[in-house]
Amino acid sequence: PALPARAASTPAGASTTGPAAVKPAQQPRDAESDKVLNDAIAYIRSLAQLRGRNATWAEQAVRGAATLTASEAAHQHVIDFVAADIPSLLAQANGRRVQVGDQLVTLKLHDLALRDYPPDGRARFLAIITNPTIAYVLLLAGIYGLILEAFHPGTLLPGIAGGICLLIGLYALQLLPVNYAGLALMTLGIALLLAEVFVPTAGVLGIGGVIAFVLGSVMLFRSGVPGYGVNLGVIAGIAFCAVVLLALLLRLVMRARRVHPSSGIDAMLQATGELLQPVSAGGESWVLIAGERWRVQCEAALPAGARVRVVSRHNLLLQVTPA
Repeated sequence: PALPARAASTPAGASTTGPAAVKPAQQPRDAESDKVLNDAIAYIRSLAQLRGRNATWAEQAVRGAATLTASEAAHQHVIDFVAADIPSLLAQANGRRVQVGDQLVTLKLHDLALRDYPPDGRARFLAIITNPTIAYVLLLAGIYGLILEAFHPGTLLPGIAGGICLLIGLYALQLLPVNYAGLALMTLGIALLLAEVFVPTAGVLGIGGVIAFVLGSVMLFRSGVPGYGVNLGVIAGIAFCAVVLLALLLRLVMRARRVHPSSGIDAMLQATGELLQPVSAGGESWVLIAGERWRVQCEAALPAGARVRVVSRHNLLLQVTPA
């Protein structure tokens, strides 16, 4: 820049190029890495000489990732001055001559009116949805909304709201550093939880789904910035809800297995009724069960009015024994 300056707490330097930075010092660099490094050194030296800066330190910043504090940078003529805020910056820059194109321009910055330009609605909206936690919640709300619509066709509201949330969440994801392995784990976890609904496995699929979902949620965003990711409290809350729903589902499944059928042919087993006609041993007769007439076969001879119990059936013929 024509007039370099820094805030008091900001360091300068560490300009090493990517290929050279990632190779250990003890390993020989290849010709391509040397070419990139030397080109970067030549470029930054030319810029430093053009602006009258410390070209030697500029080379060290690229070659060895050297750094300086703001005050050290000013002392070694890497920057012009240190400014704590905008008014301080303008006050120190006032009256200085800078090169702009082919001309020397004197800066006249005394008593300038400062204007703050707040972000517009679109920028504020993007700032909200690109919060990793908000994007994560939007994505899940969209997925579960569409699942609810699939289970209850015609409800409309979950499907519409879910579609909108899903599209906004996907738009936010493309602006964020997404770890696709984490996204795949989340998808697998949701798929396993849905599979548990249709294929009860005593919770095996469900537990696997919760584990995959939590791991995927933690890994969803890749960033070296501490704290940049989905809020762990939100992940824990959603995982807890999934575990509670899984437990309720398993309880309903186990209860359904213990309940005897209350309708149909299977409901006749162990039912009792009254013979309408006498029956000989191994013969057939008719019995009244729950107000319905059924054809029965009995191994013992019984008179009309005797109580019998259904023990099995063959098509529409019931096998009975004395009750």
